[in-house]
Amino acid sequence: MGTIVIKRVYDPPMADDGFRVLVDRLWPRGLTKAAAALDLWAKDLAPSSDLRKEFNHQPDRFAEFTHHYLGELSSNPAVAAFGVELKRPKVTLLYGAHDRRNNHAVVLAEFLRRKVKSKGSPQGKPAKRKAASKPARRLS
Repeated sequence: MGTIVIKRVYDPPMADDGFRVLVDRLWPRGLTKAAAALDLWAKDLAPSSDLRKEFNHQPDRFAEFTHHYLGELSSNPAVAAFGVELKRPKVTLLYGAHDRRNNHAVVLAEFLRRKVKSKGSPQGKPAKRKAASKPARRLS
């Protein structure tokens, strides 16, 4: 496995970003495809719409959001499919949130690092992307 880093999608692309992957379910406002300079849009790695809406980028809800998002990731087939990309020397996970510490890309990057360390690089073929139907999870 190579390196997994995170970066705001609004930050300028750099030559050393490696494989650039947008991990938001929604396209970032005001950003063109050319400006994003993506290699992949992996929206199925993002939190479910219900979880994202309930979290609403409120830092006091981040711990509970993390708990629920990790639960989603552990049963998400898109994670195994993404294992193919983790064989690259460097993968940059891109997100649109303003908060650089309390966002889903932080959780996803750590989840992927742990998964690769515990099992070696996840194997799998890229799966067709389709919306997962999961029950809503309430954040208190």
